[in-house]
Amino acid sequence: MSVLKCISPIDGSVFAERQTLSLAEAEAACGRARAAQTAWAARPLEDRVALVRAGVARLGDMGEETVTELAHMMGRPVRYGGEFGGVDERASYMADIAADALKPLVIEDSDAFERRILREPHGVVLVVAPWNYPYLTAINTVAPALIAGNAVVLKGATQTLLAGERLARAFHEAGVPEDVFHNVFLDHETTSALIAGRNFGFVNFTGSVGGGQSIERAAAGTFTGVGLELGGKDPGYVMEDADLDAAADTLIDGAMFNSGQCCCGIERIYVAKPLFEPFVEKAKAIVEGYVLGNPLDKATTLGPMAHVRFAALVRDHIDDALSKGAKAEIDASGFADDGGAYLAPQILTDVNHDMRVMREESFGPVVGIMPVSSDDEAVRLMNDSDFGLTASLWTNDPERAARIGADIETGTVFMNRCDYLDPGLCWTGCKDTGRGAALSTLGYQALTRPKSYHLRTLS
Repeated sequence: MSVLKCISPIDGSVFAERQTLSLAEAEAACGRARAAQTAWAARPLEDRVALVRAGVARLGDMGEETVTELAHMMGRPVRYGGEFGGVDERASYMADIAADALKPLVIEDSDAFERRILREPHGVVLVVAPWNYPYLTAINTVAPALIAGNAVVLKGATQTLLAGERLARAFHEAGVPEDVFHNVFLDHETTSALIAGRNFGFVNFTGSVGGGQSIERAAAGTFTGVGLELGGKDPGYVMEDADLDAAADTLIDGAMFNSGQCCCGIERIYVAKPLFEPFVEKAKAIVEGYVLGNPLDKATTLGPMAHVRFAALVRDHIDDALSKGAKAEIDASGFADDGGAYLAPQILTDVNHDMRVMREESFGPVVGIMPVSSDDEAVRLMNDSDFGLTASLWTNDPERAARIGADIETGTVFMNRCDYLDPGLCWTGCKDTGRGAALSTLGYQALTRPKSYHLRTLS
């Protein structure tokens, strides 16, 4: 056993700490979840839906407490509120479609045969949630998993140590049985041992590529289902017919919001040559208007990064680019950059794909912008990446966007928006971004297994 400590990026102090479970304690928790799951799955679907809705509402009642906690734990400015709006949108959508998504697929219903396919819950689902959006990413799986009849074991990130605890408390207070929804504190070794020991019917992980590889290694040979949302290096492409103001406002917000710590944040932008210089000027003006500071101050628009080591990686990417000829468009001296977690935002031009900032996941407030001469060049550069989560296309021509989108190696194609998760669409990725499907009707398919009934009547 060990002690997990959340170090606040505000001042480097220990904001919270919790002791991890031993392997035996964790196995016992999983055992209680398995025992409780059968009765939970036997409850009418409408009851499970109502309890999940109530749990989400109870989380919403906690309001400002969650907002302030997130600022302390990972640095998001309080002015932006918490994550409840997105949590409610996603959970409500999955609740709304549950009856249709989980209904039997009837192949034949005649005097001689009844042939149908039902969806069965996996049993116990492990959700490993990240720190950047600890409620939003968790609810993607927690809500539909519970609705589908699974028990859930939630393991959150150390950086947002209290989020999973609060989420479980909200659901328990709303009436979801405690053994049906466990929040647990685990180290990596215990997590891997639980997966290897077949304690789960399905594992959903959101995090780094290395973390996803560890999950896959632990699950190897167990035939446990695994869903992985890993790294990203999401591109934006601004075409010559784009709305320049909207493109700059949206893409730069997509690159800088949450200090750039967004799974589907924009990390590289390609602009048609005729618009390149005006786009860069608009982008600079937006970034120069940010206020970097204490996230508890409502005047702050850009908080610290969640940890000094995350900021150090971004500084390394910027330094690497500058050493190879990139130009820094933002004067960092205009921001309260302390060399630690408080990191000045940066826009880089004269960049190319030999630079780490255009290839590796930065996950911070920096974006490289390149001019392009054609759609073909833009597609080639967008696909020149190990990742494939989303791509943002800016044009007034939907047919052009669809044609280009068909050639991009990505999980989601946006036109004239970015950095958004539509619960009605499948959230998925390709290449090193991982595999699997969350939300939409496909999310329910991932969290259940098909079971066929072939019933013959003899007469």
